[in-house]
Amino acid sequence: MFIDYAKINLKGGDGGAGAVAFRREKYVPKGGPAGGNGGNGGSVIFVADSNLSTLLDFRYLKKYSAEDGEKGGSSLKDGKTGKTIYIRVPIGTLIKDAETEELLCDLDSNGKEFIATKGGKGGKGNSNFATPTNQTPRYAEPGTPGEQKNVILELKLIADVGLVGFPNAGKSTLISVISEAKPKIADYPFTTLEPNLGIVRYKNFQSFIVADIPGIIEGAHIGKGLGLKFLRHIERTKILLLMIDVTSEDYQADYKTLLNELNQYSKVLSKKKKILAFSKADLTDKTLIEQIRKKKITGHSGPKVIFSSATKYGIQELLDTIWDQLQD
Repeated sequence: MFIDYAKINLKGGDGGAGAVAFRREKYVPKGGPAGGNGGNGGSVIFVADSNLSTLLDFRYLKKYSAEDGEKGGSSLKDGKTGKTIYIRVPIGTLIKDAETEELLCDLDSNGKEFIATKGGKGGKGNSNFATPTNQTPRYAEPGTPGEQKNVILELKLIADVGLVGFPNAGKSTLISVISEAKPKIADYPFTTLEPNLGIVRYKNFQSFIVADIPGIIEGAHIGKGLGLKFLRHIERTKILLLMIDVTSEDYQADYKTLLNELNQYSKVLSKKKKILAFSKADLTDKTLIEQIRKKKITGHSGPKVIFSSATKYGIQELLDTIWDQLQD
């Protein structure tokens, strides 16, 4: 199951209290202060892990608490530091403050860490407070509490190319042909209910990653269809592949609708390089294919490709075009 959003509670460990103690050796009945310091509380740290691809674990476990520091002991023994807990999340996870929605960290590379809540500081034992005028202090510091906060985890997939098109435009079929990804494919809208990633092997042992998201419909940027839930997964891509079915009655209108939804959702998407790809070329004839090649789509200045996933027509041209754009 693909889960890309979670809200959880984090708590750093409390610092241990300092100790009030005195030396009690056999021949020193009234020794000086010997209370040890309390240990620091453990922290909560997120780590980006390339082996993970979903936030599913956070659907069931909502609270994470680090270990408290131990209290100080006698004979100047300090308490142990509480254990820090490391929470592993997929690369591409955003961590936001749940109250303000402020972005705290973008874990966009493998192994990157973020200290979400720090542990409290251990209190000082009474041995730290002895002075010439007060040689037997009978007080120590308490430990400070660890930080606590609610955070939102939001996953944005990291890919080179994002497939964008209306439901049933052939995005899932394409990704199944050019990569090892095996998405659900059927002849009805919204077959794809969650994003799919596919690694495309290119010439000379090179590769790039393609992301397929559920189809876009008009109004996707305000939550219609599945748009609002998954559009964020193409925000990180370098290139957008806009797919239009060759059997469409109005290519210009389709292109305008797709572009408008992207622009309304994010200005970042509107600035990305775009390839216009006409799918399902096997459903038309050579005459129409030539007409499409010559047809100018207002607003599009990038490459234009016609292909068929079913017959593999134009697939190599499509891959070459994508690769060239990635290298540009």
